[in-house]
Amino acid sequence: MSVFSLSQAIASLTSTLKQLEIHQYGEPIIQLSVPVAPLPSIAWLASQSCYPKVYWRGRDTQEEVAAVGSCKDFAFEDAVDDNQLCAAYQQQRALSSNPEIRYYGGVAFDRNTDCWPEYGRAHFILPRIELRRSGNNYSLLINLNIEINDIECERQIALDALQQLSPPMPLSAPNKIHLLSRSDRPNQRRWRELVNQVTQDKFIQDTPKVVLSRLTQLEVNEKVDPWMLLASWQGRNQNSFQFGFQFSPDSAYISCTPERLYRRRQRELFTEALAGTTTRGLNEEEDAQLAKALLDDSKNSHENQLVRQHIVDALTPLSNYVGADELAKVFKLSHIQHLHRAIRAELKPGVNDFQILLALHPTPAVGGLPRDSAINFIRQREGYTRGWYAGACGYFNKYESEFAVAIRSALIEPGRINLFAGAGIVAGSEADAEWGELENKLATILSILTEV
Repeated sequence: MSVFSLSQAIASLTSTLKQLEIHQYGEPIIQLSVPVAPLPSIAWLASQSCYPKVYWRGRDTQEEVAAVGSCKDFAFEDAVDDNQLCAAYQQQRALSSNPEIRYYGGVAFDRNTDCWPEYGRAHFILPRIELRRSGNNYSLLINLNIEINDIECERQIALDALQQLSPPMPLSAPNKIHLLSRSDRPNQRRWRELVNQVTQDKFIQDTPKVVLSRLTQLEVNEKVDPWMLLASWQGRNQNSFQFGFQFSPDSAYISCTPERLYRRRQRELFTEALAGTTTRGLNEEEDAQLAKALLDDSKNSHENQLVRQHIVDALTPLSNYVGADELAKVFKLSHIQHLHRAIRAELKPGVNDFQILLALHPTPAVGGLPRDSAINFIRQREGYTRGWYAGACGYFNKYESEFAVAIRSALIEPGRINLFAGAGIVAGSEADAEWGELENKLATILSILTEV
């Protein structure tokens, strides 16, 4: 099959759309696709004038998606129970038998509290146009939704969307921002109080782990390009998931996160326990020493084992088989390294993504154990709204899905950059050491943004 330039791909899809007998498909969601020559996905996305904008790249780097516009949107800004979410999920899956139809979006860390405007407690979209990369192969796709719109109206909307596409322009050059002020919530004094509360013998006996987090707000007087920032971040941490959601020009949420929530291919599921942290060394010898100390450290090993066991227990009712690494390995990022255990499950017939999300999210790596008591403590004491931070972001379709845990992330708003970091507090945790871990987790993004 020949590969088109971007302009040729647009012309080909335009021609197909004009001649398309939509009623012959017999389904309300239709997708058209043509191969296209390689394009710089983030630069292409940044060049488009249409919203929303979505970016997704898997941790194995073989899969990348840049998408614009909305063909189908379902969002829950206010309180929503699990039955409503499940019904919406099942309704979307039933609209098409095409396994290439994908919905991208996220679920907040805590769906029982107020969340960020536009993002809501859960928000998923079927994009109007997608640029997808699989390995070295690129495709330009357009989606149509005739569930609600008149056929000819939907055809015209799709044609207009194609005509509005722009070629990729170079991203703006990275530059250090002028920082007006920085504030942390909770501040260090309050952080010490919270860690001391969690590590009290009486509390920790019933709640052995709480993942406390911090919002770091940077006030700036200049515009920050979220896609330039994500591309720079991507260059520093290649072995992470990278994603971004920009539902309007004024707000963008981006993440360069190491942690997979799960990956499903039909009934095969992969997930992991990622908990326990140390810094990177200045040379190979020091790096190896720090990695060995992390493996040997009882506090970090205990924290990782708690996460591993919880995930195994959560998946067992949904699975015919669950297997997990007995021994932890070290997962390395640019400034820090984590303990990691891989987990694989064979799901029972009929188990769907929503059931998996309910079982796994939020994991003990971002909430704590037991889940309910840890999250209640966070809800009442942490002092800010997490929103999509530590939430689940990714995509689902008929037969496969992948979600990442939205740590190492930034919410960019006019005049402000919101950064997030968390630390698992267990028996033996020391407040100042955990505060230092928060700083280590922000080191990469701060080094891109500011002079450090």
